[in-house]
Amino acid sequence: MSEPQLIQDAGAHGGFGVRHPRALVLASQLPLTLLLAAGVAAAPAAWGLHLAGGWGQTALALHSLIFLASGVVPWHRWGPLASLAIPFLDLAAIGLSQLAAAEELPGLGVLSVLPVVWISSSQLSPAAIVSVSFFGPLLAGLPWYFAAAAEDRPGRIASITLLALATLAVSLAMQFIRAQVRRQQRTVDAKEAELQTLLAGSRERERLLNTILDTVDVGIVAIDADGRRLLTNSWQATLEASATPVGHTSVTDPGWEQQLLLTGRDQATPLPPGRRPLRRALAGESFADHLVCFGAAQDSRVVSTGARPLQADDGDFRGAVVVYNEVTGLVNALAAKEDVVATVSHEFRTPLTSIIGNLDLVLGEELPLPVLRRIEVAQRNAERLLALVSDLLMSANSAVQVQPRKTDLAGLVEASLGSAQAHAQSSRVSLAMDVSAPLWAEVDPLRIGQALDNLVSNAIKYSPHGGAVTVSARAEGSRVLLLVEDSGIGMTAADAGKIFTRFFRSPAVRDGSIPGAGLGLSITKAIVEGHGGSISCSTLPGRGSTFTVELPAEGAPRAF
Repeated sequence: MSEPQLIQDAGAHGGFGVRHPRALVLASQLPLTLLLAAGVAAAPAAWGLHLAGGWGQTALALHSLIFLASGVVPWHRWGPLASLAIPFLDLAAIGLSQLAAAEELPGLGVLSVLPVVWISSSQLSPAAIVSVSFFGPLLAGLPWYFAAAAEDRPGRIASITLLALATLAVSLAMQFIRAQVRRQQRTVDAKEAELQTLLAGSRERERLLNTILDTVDVGIVAIDADGRRLLTNSWQATLEASATPVGHTSVTDPGWEQQLLLTGRDQATPLPPGRRPLRRALAGESFADHLVCFGAAQDSRVVSTGARPLQADDGDFRGAVVVYNEVTGLVNALAAKEDVVATVSHEFRTPLTSIIGNLDLVLGEELPLPVLRRIEVAQRNAERLLALVSDLLMSANSAVQVQPRKTDLAGLVEASLGSAQAHAQSSRVSLAMDVSAPLWAEVDPLRIGQALDNLVSNAIKYSPHGGAVTVSARAEGSRVLLLVEDSGIGMTAADAGKIFTRFFRSPAVRDGSIPGAGLGLSITKAIVEGHGGSISCSTLPGRGSTFTVELPAEGAPRAF
């Protein structure tokens, strides 16, 4: 640190706040000059005697010359140490003043502390500073010592030595403080460099994160616990712009989502505020695959949304992250596929009904036994194909319509087992029922009966070597449980996770040549979920399967 900088720092702490090099030197000299002026004002008689002699006048002239030189001489041109001539000259001037006022002002030597402080804050080496701090005041006081009478000299040498030791102590204290400050400054500089490194790394990671977020083809929104947006990537901004009403400008306040044109899957019904993704996330919900349509019907974009809450270490809700993934193409493709399946199935159904009707008429006539058997085979296969077409039509209809009413499930179970009795006998499978009658529930008896028929038929079909099928039901609080257990071939956990997918058939079933299209369980699942219930499967290979249907006893809740 240069001398002007040191003086600038001292001046700044002392209130000068000056910056020009000459002004800094002048400001450093000003305290001594002000003390001398104050002394003159406080004791004018003593100073009058002081200035009466030649030494006093010389000291005054030297003080004035030093002060003038402080503000006039361009010290900065001669290097950072040039201005140190001022405190050395101050020591000489103080020595002359002390000599001139030996009796009137005996304490003038104390002023040596000010130039010693200046020198101690300079760029001189510590050894030089310590030496000057002791010998400077000592040498400045020697003229005063030699001017005294012999009997006064011991007292004066003691005063001079005590003053030199005092200035040395001041200098050593300043050196110690400067060393402490330098150590602290190095620590601060190291911390600052570390912080700058961390800041640069953080900014780089932020740029990388923003680049990644703006590159992915999904929308991402992060909100805090008050609903304020912390992050919105460019994809999401574009998506929201497509759903922004005309005349509105996209903003990031918590209520902005209510202004967006959001509808349900029918692309017509406005999405209620409580069902909107950000509102659900702000309520602490965790969800996935929630379909929302953004924008007007003719240009709407179907988006699959999901949210996960952000929690503090203590479990408090701190916000949420909501992800938006456009699935417009997928939804349109599925709709087109279902439309094709429904159309083709409908076109198949009419001729099949005609074929079965005519085969029934032919079977009513007197025919030779071989011909009769062949017609019966044709009739069975035609009926099987008609059942498959019916399943395809139902699976193509994504919304299963249910009309719940108070129904005795025990009667449904009994009717289902009665219908499956012939199939069970031909497969050497025993049927059992464990249901307390009556067992009431608010369900659609036609649809639940169809679901039971599917489950019982599958249980018999997948017990090809005989076994047992048991249907049980019981009430548990506000829910009703239906269980269909078999002792058949079972399946792996991986296959169990896919069995409710349309057209899925496990490798064991395909290898065993067990007939089926893989639609029965997906239809059953749609029926159960249409009642607001759920269906699950627990199974082990070779140990059979148990299908559990859980239904609300009070009926399905209304859809929004």
